[in-house]
Amino acid sequence: MDITSFYPVLMVDDVAGAAGFYREELGFETTFEADWYVSLRFEGGELAILDRHHETIPPGFREPVRGLLLNVEVADAAAEHARLVGERGLPERLPLRDEAFGQRHFIVEAPGGVLIDVIEPIEPSPEFAEAFA
Repeated sequence: MDITSFYPVLMVDDVAGAAGFYREELGFETTFEADWYVSLRFEGGELAILDRHHETIPPGFREPVRGLLLNVEVADAAAEHARLVGERGLPERLPLRDEAFGQRHFIVEAPGGVLIDVIEPIEPSPEFAEAFA
């Protein structure tokens, strides 16, 4: 297979609301927008939002998103925590903390039930350092 692109497509109830979240809170830019589908981009990645009731989705696969975690890597997780949770009031699902495996991170919930894990790479503990290639 010669893959030319790869990106997640989130199936949601409120396409405009979800797309607005990714534009306003995470800085994505719109590359295509219809009432049922929005394609978003930032330097380094793409994301699409799709109405989960759209006819192109096979019956039996139109349920709300569950169990999806999107990682967003940043330079300063504490500053983003202050902005997203403190200032913007996003629902925090995991508080800001440091992990031995080399992350300072927190998790917020985006529209549609998607979890956003905001990650700052930090020095891992010696036990995890050798696991990195």
